[in-house]
Amino acid sequence: MATTAASLNLWSILSESKRIINAHSRHFLALSVICLLPLSFSLIVSPTILHLLTHSNSPTIHILLRLAQTQAHLKAQTNSLNFPLPFPLLLLSLFLLFIFSLSALATITHSVFHGFFGRPVKLFSAVTSLISSFLPLLVTSILSHLILFSLSIPIPLLSFLLGPSLSFSPIILTASVLLLALIFFLFYLRVSWILASVIAVVENNYGIQPLRRSAALMKGMKSTGASCFLFFASLEGIMLWSGSLLAAVSTDSGSWRDWAFVVQIVLTSTVLTVLMLYNAAANTVLYMYCKAVHGELASEIAEEFAWQYVSLPFDDSKVPRVVSVVSV
Repeated sequence: MATTAASLNLWSILSESKRIINAHSRHFLALSVICLLPLSFSLIVSPTILHLLTHSNSPTIHILLRLAQTQAHLKAQTNSLNFPLPFPLLLLSLFLLFIFSLSALATITHSVFHGFFGRPVKLFSAVTSLISSFLPLLVTSILSHLILFSLSIPIPLLSFLLGPSLSFSPIILTASVLLLALIFFLFYLRVSWILASVIAVVENNYGIQPLRRSAALMKGMKSTGASCFLFFASLEGIMLWSGSLLAAVSTDSGSWRDWAFVVQIVLTSTVLTVLMLYNAAANTVLYMYCKAVHGELASEIAEEFAWQYVSLPFDDSKVPRVVSVVSV
């Protein structure tokens, strides 16, 4: 390939993602509003709602409960508010957030993949692509999370063995080494499987197949994948942390009813929506780059355009760029 793997870094992935999104700005804006904005708004505002519901001494809780419950049920619950949300309602909320996240991931991946080749990107085709891509993405996502969760079960036990002790006994030393090794292994798996969701959508595979395929494509590209994962994980984590901090401050001071609080919620949700959009787009671009590094992209480009020099019409200035793909 004319562009070597060493030159494919985080900046090149973000630049390519930006070009594709800007070339179809209204399309990705619609997808963000439909799928990502409800998800990000729920993640940002939920800490505030939980703080309001769990502070039984605040008069706000009584107002909220009167709007949602009858007077008799309110009197029965004002004395004990340890579990203000019914468990089925909590499960339903988590399920809806999970559905929104998978739908957003599938539609954005589908759109970025077709936009990379310069194909027409339509909102209707992106939404209808969920018929074929949602189930493989669902199965792959559940399987990967179950594996990572199962492997992370020993972490609390190892952390408990460490405790606040500063001694260097053999047990403490062994627990420290095992904890660091397990964390590194989980991070290694997460980076190796970073393309699994894209593969489930684009190649219509499910289960263990996308995980194996992702690990194979990420050979030689793990440093780029790790930087991409850490970049978005850290920024999205900061946004979620700021939402929790904002909830604690606003509920304690009673400023949640001010316009400034509403503006902060909207801005934080918007930034988180943009980060989620670019995260999904960057993973799709990384998938294309990994295929190019492994010599798989040239045949697809030749099949798509019937020549080896391809114009990718999604520059900011709409000036076509010519990319030469040569297998090595």
